Amino acid sequence: MTIPMRLKQIGLLMLAMAISAIGFFQLFRRTSGDASFTFIVLLLAVGALFVLLWALTARFQPYASQTILPCVLLLSSIGILLIARIDIANTALGNASDVATRQLVWLATALVLSCLLIVFLRDYRVLRRFSYVSMVVGIALLLSPMLPVVGREIGGARIWIGIGSHSLQPGEFAKLFLAFFFASYLFDHRDQLAVGGSKFLGVRLPRIRDLGPIIVVWVASMGVLVLQHDLGTSLMFFAMFVSMLYVATGRRSWIFLGAVFFVIGAFVATLMFSHVNARVDAWLHPFSDAEYNKAFGGSGQLVRGVFGLATGGLLGTGLGEGHPWFTPLANSDFIYSSIGEELGLAGLLVVLMLYLIIIASGMITAMKVKDGFGKLLASGLVFTMAFQVFTVVGGITLVIPLTGLTMPFMAAGGSSMVANSILASLLIVISNQANRPEPEVSSETFQHEALAALRDHEIKTRQAAKDAESEQPDSTSQFPVATKHPDHEHADDDGQAAAQQARTVRGGAQ
Repeated sequence: MTIPMRLKQIGLLMLAMAISAIGFFQLFRRTSGDASFTFIVLLLAVGALFVLLWALTARFQPYASQTILPCVLLLSSIGILLIARIDIANTALGNASDVATRQLVWLATALVLSCLLIVFLRDYRVLRRFSYVSMVVGIALLLSPMLPVVGREIGGARIWIGIGSHSLQPGEFAKLFLAFFFASYLFDHRDQLAVGGSKFLGVRLPRIRDLGPIIVVWVASMGVLVLQHDLGTSLMFFAMFVSMLYVATGRRSWIFLGAVFFVIGAFVATLMFSHVNARVDAWLHPFSDAEYNKAFGGSGQLVRGVFGLATGGLLGTGLGEGHPWFTPLANSDFIYSSIGEELGLAGLLVVLMLYLIIIASGMITAMKVKDGFGKLLASGLVFTMAFQVFTVVGGITLVIPLTGLTMPFMAAGGSSMVANSILASLLIVISNQANRPEPEVSSETFQHEALAALRDHEIKTRQAAKDAESEQPDSTSQFPVATKHPDHEHADDDGQAAAQQARTVRGGAQ
């Protein structure tokens, strides 16, 4: 990699850091006047870790994509910026909060883990060796909130484990391990799954015996929904598997079947679980008095988020000038609404564009990498992030019902920050393999090897032709040939010589 290219790459990262610094400076000048010493030290430490992560990527993953890291920096900075804004407002109202400080600590932890991953995971294909181990770990993490001592239920969903005042959402890490297993399993069985069966409504369906994987994952997703009351996680795992199944086989019938199973599962969930039914009712009738005034499961939070978006307008109220704390969970589940209020539609489009750049980089990596396991893993990780962004934005803007998922890199929460940072690091590692240049065709070593191969091929071709000629029967061998005695052969030679001498003498006499 040339020095001018490296300077452009570090310049892109520095531009993202400068934008973030301007945002924090503007926020604190408009609100509290200055930031705490601890917050400033953590900001500087996080900035240094981003630079260290870039340097390690340039050293150990020299051909990796350089567009993912600046986007992660901007997204995490905007998220912490809005979280700090809400902390300042809560403190002014007498409810002291330091969520932004804790988020910086989690971001620093995520960057340290990303640095270790960049250095030690030189070849992502080593993950394929631990496919079934990843399956066991993923299922264990997914079911760990059901343990009687450490499992916790927050907001009607039992998806947390915790000790004391500290809690963790293991489902965020389970999606990584299950992605490893899905990619390995589908890579090993893609030929069987690609075989089509009979046609139905113009769509070629898979064979009955090949429906096992999708049925198992569907049952597992419904189990998460039943046991943990978590609609978002169950949908995310099922959608991730179906998308990877389509990438592995290229058959649209799997998408059709996945949509059918999704509709069936969603309909059953609305009938069996009251909180799912409440979310659907709040989505269908958000502005009705009955839904808005419900004590639990109503549309009050959703409507406040929508009014926050409307208040922001095109350019927003400005940092520190809005009232995002009016919406419950404005720093986590509804942080997208907080961004829309203070940064406006322009800020929301910038956020979506940053996500789109990461997703596009991941999809380009999946198309360029030649290893089938890498294609499936990159596409699965990218689709997981895309699905999370779509469900959160769609839920807040009334496109679909709320699912309880959070915005990657932006929403408050250490589990989401660490897990999505590892996801981005894996995409960087895979992109290094995808962008690695091919060997130079004009090198002397390659030329010698090519000439030697051509020479061997020519020798084998000539030998094969000789063998074919020797095996071909003589056309005169089918007639009997009289053999002569050696003495007769010498007599014939003497006679021919005498006849030649006589013709010479005759010619001279004439």
